[in-house]
Amino acid sequence: MEVTKDSIIGDVLDFDRGTAQFFLEIGMHCLGCPSARGESIEAACAVHGTDAEALVEKINDYLATK
Repeated sequence: MEVTKDSIIGDVLDFDRGTAQFFLEIGMHCLGCPSARGESIEAACAVHGTDAEALVEKINDYLATK
């Protein structure tokens, strides 16, 4: 899976639950919330005031090691 800032959080989590750590690290503690699972990474980062590109890079680096 190639994650982009347009990727839906729920899809990323369903693909690999280990990616949850990266969302939690930046304060996204509402991963089980239905609306959060349906948000894009970019939208969630905007709400949480974080850098979507940096998060995407971390997740893709993690997935590349699998």
